Amino acid sequence: MSQEQKQFPAQQQQPHGSEAKMTPRPETKGHEYRASGKLQNRVALITGGDSGIGHAVAVLFAKEGADVAIVYLDAHEDAKRAAHDVEEAGRRCLLIAGDVGDEQFCQHAVQQTISTFGKLDILVNNAGEQHVKSSIEEISSEQLERTFRTNIFSQFYMTKAALRHLKAGSAIVNTTSVTAYQGAPQLLDYSATKGAIVAFTRSLSKGLAEKGIRVNAVAPGPIWTPLIPSTFPPQQVESFGSDVPLKRAGQPEEVAPAYVYLASDDASYMTGQVLHVNGGTIVNG
Repeated sequence: MSQEQKQFPAQQQQPHGSEAKMTPRPETKGHEYRASGKLQNRVALITGGDSGIGHAVAVLFAKEGADVAIVYLDAHEDAKRAAHDVEEAGRRCLLIAGDVGDEQFCQHAVQQTISTFGKLDILVNNAGEQHVKSSIEEISSEQLERTFRTNIFSQFYMTKAALRHLKAGSAIVNTTSVTAYQGAPQLLDYSATKGAIVAFTRSLSKGLAEKGIRVNAVAPGPIWTPLIPSTFPPQQVESFGSDVPLKRAGQPEEVAPAYVYLASDDASYMTGQVLHVNGGTIVNG
């Protein structure tokens, strides 16, 4: 992982950006990570697992011994690369393409995971999208619904579909964001969904505690993923992450260990909580 990277070249992509087109590419392979079998022979389903944080989580889960189902929208090249990295770590990987904002697809994705691997132990609700707008007046009803469908409806749908297969000791890990705590005026609808994910995580954790199923979340700060060049203008990309105490953006592989912890038995006494991997921003939440 790069500890010195403070500035990125100006760049921009179309919506639903690709890791393959980013300069530099996000660091997702966890070369310095030392595994110890924390997830041996478990099965994980990760939405948005084709790139960025989801890609890094898939790789670390595989290094810890888990087989992985990666759900993604349409970035087939990124998804194949993520699958290669999982398999390179010695585990099986299933790719499932589709829209997590559609409940029937979420049911299909869970069933395909069960059909392939025979069980499901870990659900990572990570898929997300964001659209920069300078004012609430610029947010169309279509964009509002789309953002909510992808970011929070999907977590309801995936959890509903997965729940019958989860058992005591299983874990759900949701991706929220630092924006849920400090706000982001250019990402109003995105921030609103991330706040909803915090409340969803806390409420769901209480509902599933008696079943022994833990529910937690991770709230990343500025992380170098395809979301950044595909949503921010080039001049903002250049300085991305420089405003946090550590003065740089984080890499996906620096966030992924938090997911490993929450998915593993190391976090057996943790539920309803949020881990803040954000470069030093204090959020008091």
